[in-house]
Amino acid sequence: QVQLVESGGGLVQAGGSLRLSCAASGRTFSSYAIGWFRQAPGKEREFVGISWSGGNAYYADSVKGRFTISRDNAEITVYLQMNSLKPEDTAVYYCAAARVLRGIANGDEYDYWGQGTQVSVSS
Repeated sequence: QVQLVESGGGLVQAGGSLRLSCAASGRTFSSYAIGWFRQAPGKEREFVGISWSGGNAYYADSVKGRFTISRDNAEITVYLQMNSLKPEDTAVYYCAAARVLRGIANGDEYDYWGQGTQVSVSS
């Protein structure tokens, strides 16, 4: 069982930055891919990016060049660094863990989810 705890959300002006954290409770992420998703009010859940053990990451086109996913050396915490934030980035952000994935953007394939953290970007 993997418990994910997210933190770091908040309110920021457009152009600003936030860093979200996703911490593993009781174990490391070393054998898990960690995905980030977001869901805005009235919209479907959207894939943001994914980090694999070893440091590789992949991003949705909507955030590429602005967001960066990283892991700490102990692979206990995964970070989502969000720069140049836009009002359309406003959403609840979730991290999710998966051992095996066929479709990285398919949230149904992830085994564990965090509780979500609100990110609000004002114009």
